[in-house]
Amino acid sequence: MGAWLDEPLTWGDALAVFLWAVLFLLIVLGFVTYAIYYERKVIGWMQLRVGPNRVGPFGLLQTVADIFKLLIKEDTIPRKADRLLFVIAPALAFIPAFSVLAVIPYTEKLYFADLNVGLLYYVALSGITTLAIVLGGWASNNKYALLGGMRSAAQMISYEVPLVISVTGVILLSGSLNLRDIVAAQDGGWFWNWNLFPQIIGFVVFIIAAVSELNRTPFDLPEAESELVAGYHVEYSGFRFAFFMLAEYVYVYAIAALTTVLFLGGWHAPAPFLDVVPGILWFLLKFAFVVFSLFWIRASFPRVRVDQLMSLGWKVLLPVALLNVFLTALYLELFVK
Repeated sequence: MGAWLDEPLTWGDALAVFLWAVLFLLIVLGFVTYAIYYERKVIGWMQLRVGPNRVGPFGLLQTVADIFKLLIKEDTIPRKADRLLFVIAPALAFIPAFSVLAVIPYTEKLYFADLNVGLLYYVALSGITTLAIVLGGWASNNKYALLGGMRSAAQMISYEVPLVISVTGVILLSGSLNLRDIVAAQDGGWFWNWNLFPQIIGFVVFIIAAVSELNRTPFDLPEAESELVAGYHVEYSGFRFAFFMLAEYVYVYAIAALTTVLFLGGWHAPAPFLDVVPGILWFLLKFAFVVFSLFWIRASFPRVRVDQLMSLGWKVLLPVALLNVFLTALYLELFVK
């Protein structure tokens, strides 16, 4: 990658980058389509329901039908809405969600961008989506949408801090913000060398904060149907509503991939004798497990109250994340140096 950047860019290079981006977008769209189907089936099984089983074999085309329905619905804009902000908010929500995927390494040689500050890039860009949610809620000129947007902003401020601090221990152990270096630092042959075990406190804080950042149950207060009708996207319909949903599930993809990289050893096998299995398969298995866990959490927990949400973030997760950083630094000082 570095050698390629040292040479002058040509139109052929630009076309190649564009085609790779389009191909990756199609892969991500395929993931989103069947992640929604898989989530419906998993929650159905857990709640003793059937789930989608009519449209297509085994219901495999149900999400495709739902997307088609959204795309052909009338695109309405409230008369008193801020038209410009209302229109750009869904796109502003999706663009950062797709952009953060550029720094995710899938194997030692399969990645798009090898940034020295890849983790910082991810954290910085992912916060922009919250601004889009606030914009969409405010521009809708609807009190429920505005409340949803304000809740999202409060959630982001409350949980972005422990989320970032929870991965500080991983950065200290690996000595790098580069995601490929973080995975390389977990290559000890056996699964107990993954950051999941020395950073178990940071892992728990990270998962809780990540679920909150995704605005998913039990932290789905910005779009609480029973309280705010649909929250920040109550006035959206058609493909603009689809963009918000697309951004949410792209972030599911991103968080699952980031968790695999930071805590589950990335593409490394859990034991030396399993190295014969290609690294990409190990990455996909760990990735699928994290995605399943997110769906499992949604099926198992009720929505928390707003006061409980704020108390958990500031009074529990933040002190625990700081304690994890202190313990990691103490370990490095006493046993590594």
